[in-house]
Amino acid sequence: MTMARVCTNVSLSLFILLLALDTGCGAPGDAGGDLPLETITLPPGFRIALYARVPNARSLALSPGGVLFVGTRDADKVYAVVDRDSDRRADEVIVIAKGLDMPNGVAFRNGSLYVAEVSRILRFDGIEGRLRNPPAPLVLNDSFPTDRHHGWKYIRFGPDSLLYVPVGAPCNVCVRDDPRYASITRVRADGTGLEIVASGVRNTVGFDFHPLTGDLWFTDNGRDWLGDDAPPDELNHASRKGLHFGFPYYHGAGIKDPEFHTEHPENEYISPVQELGPHVAALGMKFYTGSMFPETYRNQIFIAEHGSWNRSVPIGYRITMVRLKGDSAVRYETFAAGWLREGKAWGRPVDVLVMPDGAMLVSDDKAGAVYRITYDAGAH
Repeated sequence: MTMARVCTNVSLSLFILLLALDTGCGAPGDAGGDLPLETITLPPGFRIALYARVPNARSLALSPGGVLFVGTRDADKVYAVVDRDSDRRADEVIVIAKGLDMPNGVAFRNGSLYVAEVSRILRFDGIEGRLRNPPAPLVLNDSFPTDRHHGWKYIRFGPDSLLYVPVGAPCNVCVRDDPRYASITRVRADGTGLEIVASGVRNTVGFDFHPLTGDLWFTDNGRDWLGDDAPPDELNHASRKGLHFGFPYYHGAGIKDPEFHTEHPENEYISPVQELGPHVAALGMKFYTGSMFPETYRNQIFIAEHGSWNRSVPIGYRITMVRLKGDSAVRYETFAAGWLREGKAWGRPVDVLVMPDGAMLVSDDKAGAVYRITYDAGAH
């Protein structure tokens, strides 16, 4: 059985200490190590297994060469996960950057890894060939707000070759003069030319582009302290630049904010395509574009629900699906659940990623893991 290694530029004694402290080293060849993956429920034919142990695993990005890059929020590191023998489980986990400020967002393009900190976008050139000796990053843009409240970022390149970068509201609910707050922006690959794409977006930590239309779709976390059951989190569709999605005036489909409601009519703002569960903390989302899962899953949306933090009865902690017909949602359903057991969570899904073979990876920052979900028609 191959043991995954977390490799840094440290002495042998310190490396042994890191192993003892369980900083992500584990045996990816088993079903889940010490993780109770047998509690995860999936539709018939689907299976989940441990792919890698990665401390505080958050956003995921894959290089054409098959290196999985993993951002973190609380661990100040970015990891490279390598499956050298192509057995679909990690052989090595390498720290390629550390000492960063909430490096949640990662994206890969033209041989370079892009990393989003709270106020900066970094680029590591030629990183695939230098995992053990990474280059110093180039700072592409260091002008984003420094607020840490909703300051961590999810980034992704769009079909227009621009890098999309959200700026969360620096509060639970508020109005700020700087129009970048509560928005999704985009910049050129060199970090210049910032423009706002969508406004009224409280805090999106996951978005994707429709595989057929190229339109931007994104999750958005609803505000807190309106009760257990309001407002909902949202799945939104930005069919063009310049739309406003309601925050802080409206939440969900027409819930007026008690502090910041406006006399502007609701129809001036874009309602969600699908209201998600209240406080489920909907984060990473992807359209399924692989061929492994049955055809009924093709071009449907998978969402990682990180789970509620202030609800009296916790909900979320699962992978859900929104089934679409055209641009309309026709069903919101649970795909994978079991990270929440008897009101206590042992794991919290953060992001999803479709692999070239059609399998789906899921990151989990609480368990410090990346899982691989597969489908086998003969396993019913």
